[in-house]
Amino acid sequence: MKRTLVLAAAMAAALPFSALAHKAWLQPSQTVIAGTNPWITVDAAVSNDLFYFNHVPLRLDSLVITAPDGSTVQPQNAATGKFRSVFDVELTQQGTYRLATVNNGLSASWEEDGKPKRWRGTPATFATEVPKNARNLQVSQSVGRVETFVTNGTPNDTALKPTNQGIEMIALAHPNDLVAGEAARFRVLVDGKPTAGLALEITRGGTRYRNAQEEIKVSTDAKGEFAVTWPEAGMYWLETGTEDSKTSIKEAKKRRLSYVATLEVLPE
Repeated sequence: MKRTLVLAAAMAAALPFSALAHKAWLQPSQTVIAGTNPWITVDAAVSNDLFYFNHVPLRLDSLVITAPDGSTVQPQNAATGKFRSVFDVELTQQGTYRLATVNNGLSASWEEDGKPKRWRGTPATFATEVPKNARNLQVSQSVGRVETFVTNGTPNDTALKPTNQGIEMIALAHPNDLVAGEAARFRVLVDGKPTAGLALEITRGGTRYRNAQEEIKVSTDAKGEFAVTWPEAGMYWLETGTEDSKTSIKEAKKRRLSYVATLEVLPE
């Protein structure tokens, strides 16, 4: 059962979310900290409504927390329940943290003794778990990132540097300096390169109490950039996705890419 839920969460994080009813997200208790008790608690879920945990938890197996100096830190008090995962982070450094679940998985199907076989795993385990002579082998790759950003004191950008793997987003100002009524500009990268023509959907939380989602839809321009003016303060969910053939193993012909971020917009 645990493996099934892990794979389900990984798939959810890797598929273009505009095609799904459920939305994966990380939501920190606050994104800007300035005080003597620099702790945050983060909820992680895949839900029907933003940001309410009412479907399944987002598993933390692939969680990566990058500190302001670029080092990796471990979550504390991590737990997974029926509808959500939760963890704490002590922000011992001044600056900006990047919190992300990062998934890179493969799915395969083939025929064996006249019966269909299916497999899910990672590029590292593919060679040992899938028969080399599998009949009618079909393989696809999924690369997904679900992330958020938190700043303790003065912001910096060391943790925000792209890994050049899959879809990533660069805030041209700072992701923890977003204000209602003001425009913010971002650049979207695919494998480290600005990419034009990507469609993005941006939705403010609290959809449970609205008759309409009130999505903001934008697309990246020739520079791979887009701009959004925040209509009001609150937590926002941003997603985009695409497909290409740049897989990491020759057997996979298609690669699905997705990206999700939770951003907090503060009042004027």
